Amino acid sequence: MDEDFSEYFGFSGHEVAELLAAADRQDKSDVIKEWYDGYVFGDSFVYCPWDVINYVSALKKRKNARPKNYWKNTSHNGILLSFVKRTDFKVKGKFEMLMNGGRIVQTISDELVLDTLYSSEEHLWSVLLMTGYLTKADASEEGERVSLKIPNREIASIFEDTVVAYFQNTIDNSVQKSMMEALWNQDDQAASKAISELLWKTISYNDYHEDYYHAFLDGAFVGVGYEVESNQEKGLGRPDILLKDEDHRRAIIIEAKRSKRESDMDADCDEAISQIIRQKYAEGVYGYGQILCYGAAFFQKQAKMKRLL
Repeated sequence: MDEDFSEYFGFSGHEVAELLAAADRQDKSDVIKEWYDGYVFGDSFVYCPWDVINYVSALKKRKNARPKNYWKNTSHNGILLSFVKRTDFKVKGKFEMLMNGGRIVQTISDELVLDTLYSSEEHLWSVLLMTGYLTKADASEEGERVSLKIPNREIASIFEDTVVAYFQNTIDNSVQKSMMEALWNQDDQAASKAISELLWKTISYNDYHEDYYHAFLDGAFVGVGYEVESNQEKGLGRPDILLKDEDHRRAIIIEAKRSKRESDMDADCDEAISQIIRQKYAEGVYGYGQILCYGAAFFQKQAKMKRLL
């Protein structure tokens, strides 16, 4: 938080440019900034030196080496989980905002002691700031109330792997069972309600892109023991989701759309169903006595399911 010596805790942008020039890898400046920049110490903007050194070393050996998460191997994600697991802390919405590129404003204390480290939600944000999971969002801010954000893509991936996985793994699977029962019983309304409930209980990130909803459905079905295929070629195209119940020789095809407005959800379901028919998805699924087809539309944390009649 202090300005004294703040520029010495990481590499400046100028120092990273010099390092890339010495390694003849100037074309990687945007990538290295996206993955390893973003930290604010006092009033200084710095890159994480450990990551920069490791990635430039990899680039020297392989010109097109991909960036990866070097940071997570130096710290244990138990710091994150120790707070996420606290049912008395209502932090899911704040984590969701951070993971979608937003900021939260919190009271920060840099005078924490071990026996009170996990005693309050206020301490949570102080610990995450001091350990590098979060950073100040504004170098000019002063005082105890501080804007916080996730610094870069590397740390965002840790949040995705740790926080999202935790919320997904701790959802009461009775909701998933209700969802499956509704889908097999061809109850559109009950299926829509169950899927919407699951959305509310998970962390949504990537700003509700269509890929997020596909991954969400994958996880929801795998979590109750079904074989799931995503974007595998069937008929004349690739359905978003193919769910197989081999024990009962039945299957479900789902084509999902992301709606721009809540009022578009019904029409988007119809468009998804038309795509199933047009691309002959069901004709590409062999050996199953029952194949149910659904169009799905998503708007933020709402889901609507429509069955092909």
